[in-house]
Amino acid sequence: MNMLTNHIHGRLRLLLSAAALAAALLLALGCGSSEKPAAEGPVPLKVAYSPGVCNAAIFVAYENGYFTEEGLDVEMVQVDAAHISDAVGSGQVDAFQGMAAKLVQPLENGLPVKAVSGIHTGCQKVLVRGDSPIQSLSDLKGKTIGVPGLADAGTILVKRALHNEGIGVTDKDLEVEFRVFDRNDLPQALEKGAVDAITASDPVGPIMVQQSGYRVLLDNAKDEPFAHEYCCLAFVTDKLAKENPKAAASFVRAINRAALWVQQHPREAAQLELDKKYVAGNIDLNTSLIESYNYTPSVQGGYDAIKNVASELAYIGLISPKTDAEKFAKAHTQRFEGVPDTPEQ
Repeated sequence: MNMLTNHIHGRLRLLLSAAALAAALLLALGCGSSEKPAAEGPVPLKVAYSPGVCNAAIFVAYENGYFTEEGLDVEMVQVDAAHISDAVGSGQVDAFQGMAAKLVQPLENGLPVKAVSGIHTGCQKVLVRGDSPIQSLSDLKGKTIGVPGLADAGTILVKRALHNEGIGVTDKDLEVEFRVFDRNDLPQALEKGAVDAITASDPVGPIMVQQSGYRVLLDNAKDEPFAHEYCCLAFVTDKLAKENPKAAASFVRAINRAALWVQQHPREAAQLELDKKYVAGNIDLNTSLIESYNYTPSVQGGYDAIKNVASELAYIGLISPKTDAEKFAKAHTQRFEGVPDTPEQ
């Protein structure tokens, strides 16, 4: 009898031990638990910016917390606009605002980024001295134009405009001279007569108009056919778009929301840029610049800008004449699920 009792007790202990072990395993694996898995942390994202008034949407998205609300841990990286291709190639940035006119040629050459939304119109100008006899774009034929780079957005703008005037701008039919200067030396080059006109981005152009009496020969915020074309677009790297499309979509939503806020609060946006020391200038000038742009963002507008610029550059001969602009735009733009064309008011 004692042997039987001991045997039963032993079996019970084994069963209880097995049950306890099973329960422990189930608990460890989370089986039967009503608790949700721990939430993932914010996604690190490097966003490039340059110290220009027109970068207001990026500054607002960061300072107003829109990136954070979208689950992004953004690191702001200052990059000269002339070196954005290098920054992308070296992995220094994941997203940025860039100019369609400047980036179509690098895109043709394999720059691994996608345009994801149109942010605003305007921000490039062509200037002449106040006493210059040049009164129109057609008067630039045979003249010298100072530019910060042969592939700069302002250079592409003036080439498009001159081509529309019937003036040759390619190596085969060049009827103007483009002379490269450091961006900061362009005003002095114009003042000394080394060039007849210069290209200038904002706020440099308007400051020179105010301080030196220069005249605006071309303003892509006002003059057709450029006034309604998005000049500045949001871009993400191919790597981000492929490996983390949700984070890419979050970036687009945040910057589009910020752009619309800028459109509705131009003076507050200008004040934010100055307070945080992102840009130079003064509140009245910078506000007037922001008000001159259309900051209503559009995903479709970004696509259209790439298509328009590619079509025109192919026709001029600045990219391959065989380029199909529609196919080009489809290949170099991207839409993400959950991103409306334009955010709600």
